[in-house]
Amino acid sequence: MKSGPAVIGKISYTNSWPVFFNFDPSALSFPARMVSEVPSVLNRGMARGDIDIGALSSFAFAEASDRLLVLPGLSVSSDGPVRSILLFSNGTVEEAANGTVAVTNTSATSVNLLKILLEKAVGGNPEYISAEPNLEKMMEQADACLLIGDHAIRAMWQNKKYRVTDLGEMWKRWTGLGMTFAVWAVSRKSALDIPEAVAEICQALIESKRRGLRNLAPIVSEACNRIGGDPGYWSGYFQNLCYDFGERQQEGLNLYFRYANEMGLLPQKVKMEFWSDNLLTRVKE
Repeated sequence: MKSGPAVIGKISYTNSWPVFFNFDPSALSFPARMVSEVPSVLNRGMARGDIDIGALSSFAFAEASDRLLVLPGLSVSSDGPVRSILLFSNGTVEEAANGTVAVTNTSATSVNLLKILLEKAVGGNPEYISAEPNLEKMMEQADACLLIGDHAIRAMWQNKKYRVTDLGEMWKRWTGLGMTFAVWAVSRKSALDIPEAVAEICQALIESKRRGLRNLAPIVSEACNRIGGDPGYWSGYFQNLCYDFGERQQEGLNLYFRYANEMGLLPQKVKMEFWSDNLLTRVKE
């Protein structure tokens, strides 16, 4: 059995705010603490078992899918433009696909989506270099660069000279499907050790999502204060994203996993298994 508080992972990027904004760990009926980090840090924590439950990037879920269960009804997805996973380039995407591309070191999902698009969709063979997320410094050493999250949003506002390609839009044009960038998951061990806690956290997150999407005004205001921009931009940004995880989102993500496996980016085929209250019932029995 687990000792100590339940540890909940929270993506620090604004794109997950509607799910977390009204979620208060101190309101749970058991001790819990939240860890807010960039996806790469959360991904490692979930894979190691340091974090019991929370958000992680889709690719990181795939890598550790044998140790994790997906929580139903929660994701960060887009059905077309995502507005915060952007390729900045001097020339066309086709030129970038055969040049040098600097990639952010904060999320494997976006980097591998870029590789699938440039190599499989465009038929290119670029050289990738890893770099800190800074538009001008990245472009000093590359023909194109990938930025994600709040770094991408700020760079887009400041950009005057580079072409911008939205990877969500490019994926949609190529596959006809949406793309899921993050999911919520629970470690299989925690699902067995603290099933009641997992059920309560799952319900609280879904209720927080409902409240967040029903009233975006305080989330929009927080984004303006912390990141910049105006209410119109942020309202459109959050409304454009999808926070559900239905069949359509699962279909797009399964295709992404399949391509990643075919290209050798993922060593194994991925089968998503979902946590459910049935598991809680079985544990009680």
